[in-house]
Amino acid sequence: MKQFLLLSIFALVAISCRQNDSHIDVDQFMDDWHKAAAEANFKAYFSKLDTDAIYLGTQWDERWTKKEFATFSKPYFDRGRAWDFSAFERQYYMLENKSLIWFEESLHTWMGVCRGSGVIRNYGDSLRIVHYNLSVTISNDLVHDFVELVKKDSINSFLMNNN
Repeated sequence: MKQFLLLSIFALVAISCRQNDSHIDVDQFMDDWHKAAAEANFKAYFSKLDTDAIYLGTQWDERWTKKEFATFSKPYFDRGRAWDFSAFERQYYMLENKSLIWFEESLHTWMGVCRGSGVIRNYGDSLRIVHYNLSVTISNDLVHDFVELVKKDSINSFLMNNN
């Protein structure tokens, strides 16, 4: 009976430790990703993007694979400063088995408040961003003025009138 009791206690402790080990800190992962850009740490930043990652920028045609985004971004990192985004609000959700996590975040940026959203793949021992979408936010009161600016942009005007 003592052996069974000791074995039961050992099993409970082992399960408890395993649950703590499997804790996923999405906030820390994302904060570290943004920090890597702010510190122009190219390797740390791009190591958090999965091999098949897609990054959507703020411009309509900014849809990059990881390789394309790395090529575009390298000169910014090489000059010692990329971009400095810091989250002040974030929500995330995950599948029951924790294999996929999707999130949305509000960011302080040089463009004002932006919004990021995306999907993270959980490999168990590491997380990787699979999809990220950065968007500029605009007050509803300014939408009409914004639309007029967009109409003056020749590319956007062309696309608006030919769809």
